Amino acid sequence: MKFSRIIAVIGFLVTTLVTAQNKQISLEDIWNGTFRTEGMQALHSMNNGKQYSVLNFDRSARTASIDIYDYKTLKKVKTLVNSSDLEGIQAFFDYSFSKDESKILLTTQSQPVFRRSTLGEYYIYDTNTKGLSKLSENLVQEPTFSPDGSKVAYGFQNNLYVKDLSSGETKQLTFDGKKNSIINGITDWVYEEEFSFVRAFDWNADGDKIAFIRFDETEVPEFSMDVFGSGLYQTQQVFKYPKAGEKNSKVSLHLYDLKSDTLTEIKVDKSYDDFYIARLNWTNDADVLSAQYMNRHQNELDLWMIDTAKSTSKLVLAETDKAYVDVTFNLTFLKDNSFIWTSEKNGYNHIYHYTKDGELINQVTDGDWEVTNYYGFDEDSKTIFYQSVENGSINRDVYSVKLNGKNKKRLTKRDGTNSASFSADFTYFINTHSSATSPQEYTLNDSKSGKLIKSIKDNDKLAQKVNDYVTSKKEFSTISVNGNELNMWMIKPADFDPNKKYPLFMYQYSGPGSQQVANRWNGTNDYWYQHLAQEGYIVACVDGRGTGLKGAAFKKVTQNELGKYEVEDQIEAAKKLGALPYIDESRIGIWGWSYGGFMSSNALFKGNDVFKMAIAVAPVTSWRFYDTIYTERYMTTPQENPSGYDGNSPINHVDKLKGDFLLIHGSGDDNVHLQNTMRMVEALVQANKQFEWMVYPDKNHGIYGGNTRLHLYTKMTDFIHKTLGDKRVKSDKKEEVKSKIKG
Repeated sequence: MKFSRIIAVIGFLVTTLVTAQNKQISLEDIWNGTFRTEGMQALHSMNNGKQYSVLNFDRSARTASIDIYDYKTLKKVKTLVNSSDLEGIQAFFDYSFSKDESKILLTTQSQPVFRRSTLGEYYIYDTNTKGLSKLSENLVQEPTFSPDGSKVAYGFQNNLYVKDLSSGETKQLTFDGKKNSIINGITDWVYEEEFSFVRAFDWNADGDKIAFIRFDETEVPEFSMDVFGSGLYQTQQVFKYPKAGEKNSKVSLHLYDLKSDTLTEIKVDKSYDDFYIARLNWTNDADVLSAQYMNRHQNELDLWMIDTAKSTSKLVLAETDKAYVDVTFNLTFLKDNSFIWTSEKNGYNHIYHYTKDGELINQVTDGDWEVTNYYGFDEDSKTIFYQSVENGSINRDVYSVKLNGKNKKRLTKRDGTNSASFSADFTYFINTHSSATSPQEYTLNDSKSGKLIKSIKDNDKLAQKVNDYVTSKKEFSTISVNGNELNMWMIKPADFDPNKKYPLFMYQYSGPGSQQVANRWNGTNDYWYQHLAQEGYIVACVDGRGTGLKGAAFKKVTQNELGKYEVEDQIEAAKKLGALPYIDESRIGIWGWSYGGFMSSNALFKGNDVFKMAIAVAPVTSWRFYDTIYTERYMTTPQENPSGYDGNSPINHVDKLKGDFLLIHGSGDDNVHLQNTMRMVEALVQANKQFEWMVYPDKNHGIYGGNTRLHLYTKMTDFIHKTLGDKRVKSDKKEEVKSKIKG
């Protein structure tokens, strides 16, 4: 009896193990959190350099806490605040410290406005008194402590306010703010989307002045979107959106002096006609403000130093480029107000050191590779910490180098994607590492040597879970296309047979400076590609000309002709891959989202003898429909470059459609408007071309919420099976048989 039970148990375990190792990735698995990674949320290095804080959330109790850990031991030192101890707050989901860490701003509610902007409910927690106070009864934007932590500035209904935390009094600084007209201190739609910032105000070092950008949207054309909701009548969202060639907001720079209670406009010693103020930063001098001005073509960037006490300005740096100059967040002022700057002026993005007057001291990094992130400068050791692709363009590593450019060290040792968060005193850094074969792991490292001290958090359980499924290796390589060696990855079915022929499904994004071929852990799409590989498809991705991290010339070759060289590369890559003995050249498809949807549409139309099908999600169909800052950076205006706009817009090539086409969009997309798809649909109809399409009601550019993503990917998967899969072949054979019988 006992023996038979043991045999039965062993049999059960063997069966379970075999079954587990052959689990198939379902679409439900991808979107229900099965493959979710664990991370370190809201990581912050404490001022003492010895400790760090993270946000922890107790899902069962639905409470949040800010917990302090010791770098050296990694042990929890204390809980700084727990929402269970705060009256009137169930939980918070984000936090920020005042400079001296005596106060904490807690975010308890948030409503999205656009991609980066939110309206939020905020509380201020005093770590000394344990007191809690609400910042405002209103939902406000971008609350920011003054340097001494005594005040908080924020935006509300397009005006700026300052709250004195001692007296509790709130002072309104501007009064002309009006929806779709005037915005003070918060960016307009196009600045937020394309210059990647929302807070357009900044405190000076003494906390007695606030500089801000004012946006006059009065002449910017309005765009409206129907919001269908669940009511009997739809409503409309109306906002200012400058499309290529149209009028932008008129921007101006202003200063509020809290001591004198005066508001003045700041002007620089140069007359600008149509321009952007792309960045705003105070220097360490409480009277000196830096501002970055750009011309509308974005091929000239001026860095100004403005003495607000003397009302004088000085142009300290002027960058120019035949194509465009990238704007970054890397400007850093040292104690002597000399500054660190990054630039592509030698053909690759590198770090430079300038005097406060803009004289070049030295180029800190150099080589045929790109600096991809700047982490900071340690004044004591005169060391800069940064991330780059020196170890191959699909990898990222963390490096240190002296300010004089000497003694460069590679601090991370494992190939893949490494990113760092440094302690306040630069003694340690927490490294996040992942690769195509290993999920995110957080480790404590020594900043001088890069030496691994301890592992903080890993995703070994996830790795084991993934190992229980049938998966295929992501194979990295290069492919020679149109005179360039392009980065590529490929995923083959786990039971790949080189003697069989497989359909090929290609993915790309292809936007300027982007990268999809990277040695990092799976995103959700990667699990979808594994699912497709299980179903018998080969999936490949090629980063063509115009993508990033291979130098300015490679990236900017697409200038004035977006969609020309990138499409040529995808078509040629598909031809080369189709010539492989194990790929069925008659069954090649391509897909993409946003810029990728623009590309997949063009590839199907222009490469109609190569691609059998394409899926375009939220595509731009004509650059005339997209915004000024992004489009004109690469294309100038449609008035100046009409052929560049029209010659490569898929809406103008619908007559070439031969294969199967699936077009998808969200009706609430404030970024790439549904207008793009509607105009494409009309063009296809008038060209008498059959196609399939889907509109997701009230969904934005990300098309998510509830079951939306599962529905979307199910629809795309079914379309792939119908147009590329073996079912299509069987169906075609049935039709042949039927026709013969009838004949």
